[in-house]
Amino acid sequence: MRPSLALALLACASPVLAETAPLATPPGSPMTAAAFEAYVTGKTLTYAQGGRIYGTEQYKPDRKVVWAFTEEECREGYWFAQGPQICFVYEDPNDPQCWLFFMGSTGMKAEFMGDGAGSDLSEVAQSTGPMGCMGPQVGV
Repeated sequence: MRPSLALALLACASPVLAETAPLATPPGSPMTAAAFEAYVTGKTLTYAQGGRIYGTEQYKPDRKVVWAFTEEECREGYWFAQGPQICFVYEDPNDPQCWLFFMGSTGMKAEFMGDGAGSDLSEVAQSTGPMGCMGPQVGV
C-alpha cells in the first residue's frame, strides 16, 4: 500500500516540476526570457569583452535596467523578449539592442545580434547591490 501512496504523491508533484521546466535551458541553447529574468533580476552584473571590462548593468523588477559603459553615465531602460533574443531600449532614443544570452561554466555569456555582431560579452562579476552611477557634469 505504501508504494501506491508514493506513486500518487509523485504523480501530484509532476505538475509542479513541469512549471519550472521553462527555466531550464538546454546546453548550447539561448536562455529563454523566463530563464534570463530569473537569473538577472535583483542583480548587478559586470561584463567584459576580450578580457577588458565593458560595462555594468543593474536588473530591477519589471524588466527595468540601468546600464553604464565603463566610466560613463548610467542610462535607464527596459528589456523585452523578441523570439529567442533579449532586447534592450534605453532612455536616449535608439533602436533596440538585441542579444542572445547563454549560461556558461563561469557565468552568463551574451552574443550581440545587431550591426557589429560578434561583440560577445562575458559576465565577470555580480552583486546584489545597486550600481554606482556617475552623474552628469559632476564637478562642474
